Amino acid sequence: MSEFEHYEQGEYAKKNIRITPTKLADGRDFFYLDDDPEYVSGKKTRELKDPRPLANRFAPGVDADGNEIPVQAPQMRRDPLTGDWIPMATARMNRPITAGPGATATGNPLAARKIGDPYQDGEVPDTDYDVVVFENRFPSMQQVPGRSNDTISYVDGNPLWEKKLAAGRCEVICFDPNEKGLPADLPVSRLRTVVEGWAFRTAELSAIDGIEQVFPFENHGQEIGVSLAHPHGQIYSYPFIAPKMEQELEHTEAYHERTGGNLLKDLLAAELEAEERVIFRNRTWVAYVPAAARWPLEVHVAPVRDGILTIDQLNDDERWGLAQMYSTLLKRGNAFFDTGDGKGMDLPYISAWHQAPVHDPRRENYRLNLQFFSFRRAANKIKYLAGSESGMAAWISDTTPEKIAARFHELGPVDLEASKA
Repeated sequence: MSEFEHYEQGEYAKKNIRITPTKLADGRDFFYLDDDPEYVSGKKTRELKDPRPLANRFAPGVDADGNEIPVQAPQMRRDPLTGDWIPMATARMNRPITAGPGATATGNPLAARKIGDPYQDGEVPDTDYDVVVFENRFPSMQQVPGRSNDTISYVDGNPLWEKKLAAGRCEVICFDPNEKGLPADLPVSRLRTVVEGWAFRTAELSAIDGIEQVFPFENHGQEIGVSLAHPHGQIYSYPFIAPKMEQELEHTEAYHERTGGNLLKDLLAAELEAEERVIFRNRTWVAYVPAAARWPLEVHVAPVRDGILTIDQLNDDERWGLAQMYSTLLKRGNAFFDTGDGKGMDLPYISAWHQAPVHDPRRENYRLNLQFFSFRRAANKIKYLAGSESGMAAWISDTTPEKIAARFHELGPVDLEASKA
């Protein structure tokens, strides 16, 4: 039986993945997810003590006059024109940046601890790991003990501008200890552990009071704005439904009321029937370029089985199928643009998990899906989101979904099980 209250391991994870919880020096939750047999069996154990002299993250601060002030937690304000909540987290200005021209730190806080290394502010207590998950040290959203998450006040005392604590949670998931590695180069077995991490955290985070949506995602590449060069992703737990999800829920619910059907299920069926934009599939998943793709490279991935709302509802077979699909997607994404040497490129991308919201009743008419995209439009060009896209959210595509799919078809067979890709 799982030691966690809401996450239940399947048969594969019970035998092959060991989850070890601990606390970092400032009180944040930290989890090792080991797939190395020696750690799974208990023959070896992980270092649980964080040696850094970090203050408790909720300890009061001190102002310029030496007066004690409560911890400065992120707040959020509602845009009265759109209804969107906008989190504001000034502490993120102090986070270390190790990638790109704006780098401010020489060490890698996501790497395993290196004994004797002058940079000793890493987030991982041990000198090695397989996969780890932990609360972000510089979160965009955070719940503070003893403070009401529902209390609304007003900017300048004006009821036009609502504000309250951005009482969500932000976590980091590191896919592998190799800080110079690429997610695309990880073995399928390691990606299977990553999938288990997404499922584990989805189950546990969904049960936190006040959380409305759990959003695992991955930003990859300097052009995307990644500040830490390491194979990793993040998991945001919003205390609201994010605008993109709200828009999708409005359409899926309206479709259900109009037809009695599930829009995402019917979209998958239509793409399978059309065939042209399906780029690869296995027994449990289908990857396709959506008929109204916005980005110059965009792929949606959906489970075959109906009724799956969130990642933690996937069975063992589907979790293995997803690991295979994700590996294939990353490899073929890197090969998508021809740089002239036949080697492709390290594709900058965003990989976004769209899961049903936690409490909203419209969740029953939603369906789990992954939306993967890159704003690179050629080997030496990127798509800038200028006036129409950024100013009015009116998208203009530089290509067609059929051309995107045709390029993917050049990179490998559609049927992964037949090809053993």
